[in-house]
Amino acid sequence: MRKLVQMGAFLLALCCLPACSGNKENKEQQQEAEEKPKVKIAMSSERDVEQIEEYTATVESDVKNNISSNAALRIKNILVDVGDVVRRGQLLVQMDESSLQQLKLQIENQKVEFNRTDQLYKVGGASKAEWDNAKMQLDINETAYRNMQENTRLTSPVSGVVTARNYDNGDMAGANPILTIETLSPVKMLIHVSETYYPQVKKGMSVAVRVDTYGEEEFPGKVSIVYPTIDPNTHTFPVEITLSNQDSRVRPGMFARATLTFGVERHTLVPDQAVVKQMGAGDHYVYVYEKNGTVSRKKVEIGRRLGTEYEILSGVEAGQQVVIAGQNKLADGAAVELVK
Repeated sequence: MRKLVQMGAFLLALCCLPACSGNKENKEQQQEAEEKPKVKIAMSSERDVEQIEEYTATVESDVKNNISSNAALRIKNILVDVGDVVRRGQLLVQMDESSLQQLKLQIENQKVEFNRTDQLYKVGGASKAEWDNAKMQLDINETAYRNMQENTRLTSPVSGVVTARNYDNGDMAGANPILTIETLSPVKMLIHVSETYYPQVKKGMSVAVRVDTYGEEEFPGKVSIVYPTIDPNTHTFPVEITLSNQDSRVRPGMFARATLTFGVERHTLVPDQAVVKQMGAGDHYVYVYEKNGTVSRKKVEIGRRLGTEYEILSGVEAGQQVVIAGQNKLADGAAVELVK
């Protein structure tokens, strides 16, 4: 009797297994359907986009002159200081003239001696060699006097501003310049442009320049020099930009941003919500909605941000549907549910 009861219980358990298994599978399928990520999508578009690149640089003076004396003289008087605006030809430094006066007296004595030698030579009282030697010594000292005279009164070769002073009155002039004069109009900046744009950068090309000091205000500039060689390490080439700076508001040393326009190209655009940045790596991705109800994770190269859209240089084509909400729960190939 006991055996019959045990056998009955065993058969009952076997009958219940398929039903239990079926219920479990149904529950899993229902749960899976309920957990399908919900996303919103939008259509990518295509239009003409201005190709604009921004470059940073430090403003420099167009001309920088170091004021120094070629003669080893003592400084008598420096007439300007750092920050002073000077004009071309203005006297800046007066050097000590004692050496100049001594040389002047020596030349006067040599002139007397040469005249005596010249008279003797004419009557045969001095040789040609004596005459040549006297004339040479006089010429050497007269040249030295003119050079010393030029190095005694130091004037400015340009109109500009004093940006450095390295000595005080009474110092002996050394290897460093006494003063530095820099022009304020025009000023220039040097940028490095990708070799991709080499055929498009031309001398005289207009450039919009913004200086951090003045916020979003733009200063008109022009390309003044396009250097002819490419750096093999950076694959860039130097470009010099000049600003007329007639009001002298832009000063050497200021941080500036130059914007160059390289024409128009037709590119894909997607809503800015579609672009996902990978933390740490800096890569950008877009999830594309496929016809089978799944999403594909596409690595993209982004260009400029245009209002509420991003320019896509590669990775997504115009006409593809892209996910704009719900990306945080997505994986490549995941099935999704669309919501409005």
